[in-house]
Amino acid sequence: MRRRFETQLLKILTWLSAALTFGTLLFLIVYILINGIPYLKPSLFSLTYNTENVSLFPALITTFFVVCLSLILAVPIGIFTAIYLVEYAKSNNKLVILIRLTAETLAGIPSIIYGLFGLLFFVTWLKWGPSLLAGTFTMSIMILPLIMRTTEESLRGVPQSFREGSFALGAGKLRTIFRIVLPAATPGILAGVILSIGRIIGETAALIYTSGTVAQVPEGLFSSGRTLAVHMYALSSEGLYTGQAYGTAVILLVVVVIINTLSSVVAKKMMGGKTDE
Repeated sequence: MRRRFETQLLKILTWLSAALTFGTLLFLIVYILINGIPYLKPSLFSLTYNTENVSLFPALITTFFVVCLSLILAVPIGIFTAIYLVEYAKSNNKLVILIRLTAETLAGIPSIIYGLFGLLFFVTWLKWGPSLLAGTFTMSIMILPLIMRTTEESLRGVPQSFREGSFALGAGKLRTIFRIVLPAATPGILAGVILSIGRIIGETAALIYTSGTVAQVPEGLFSSGRTLAVHMYALSSEGLYTGQAYGTAVILLVVVVIINTLSSVVAKKMMGGKTDE
């Protein structure tokens, strides 16, 4: 009876936790939609920003650039570092211990610290100024530990029999990694990339200090620009465009949902193609 009571209690607590989480998420989504949809007007998507339309279109383009450039810099480095840690390095290697300690430390640093570092190093010392390039490098450093750790865990989750079977067929280590191990670990790696995209899109503190808050489409890598999250923060902090800030939040929410949906579709297709093979 006691064991059955404990089981039922744990089951109830689990359901309550799930319901609380889902309810909180649903409340946030509904609240944002109710307050933001009435302000989604064509003027909010004008090609240029001014004080009358407070257009989010330049911020949307800047967000796209920051996300793409940050992933181009961080994803290869994170994946290859994880491959070295899992497939080549020994677990008791001092370099491996140092790399993991560094990654865990970087993952726990607040984003404002990344912003101050980017301001001092990229903006001031390298003299890049508040620019798309400075914001991109700062965000790359921020998401690198996340990509590296998720890739490492995904590689460790691939059964050892996959590697042994490939070796038995005469494939080398490098060919085994890129033709057998990495495809099997792709869904986990893609999950880390999705989380990284979400962090980039929602970041404000680090980008205010590095990429700046200029409400225009960057003309180049050394031009300043604001992302959607920075745009929303700027509108809400001014206190004059609170409704437009909610409208920007709706677009931000839609962008995140679209990215997650497309990523899930890609992952399913990749897994389906691998199953067919």
